[in-house]
Amino acid sequence: MTPEQTIDKPIILTEKATRIRGENKVIFKVARKANKIQIRDAIQKLFDVTVTDVNTIVMRGKERRMGRGHARLQNWKKAIITLKEGDSIPFFDASE
Repeated sequence: MTPEQTIDKPIILTEKATRIRGENKVIFKVARKANKIQIRDAIQKLFDVTVTDVNTIVMRGKERRMGRGHARLQNWKKAIITLKEGDSIPFFDASE
């Protein structure tokens, strides 16, 4: 699995993601089949930072109304990445 397939997108606009950013942690949506070692290697390769810890959580899909019936959204995996002190991943570039 390539790093681009492992990391789907960052989760940055939630209250928890904003709160833990001060603790030098970042949250990403990742592939469900990816393990912690693959996630760590992908983050280090894509963003040129040092990862000290990876915590993963499988988020269960919610029940939703689809027309007259009900459907269940797919499960997805999220990873909380702890970066080495001094490293950061800039999501919003201030120069633009």
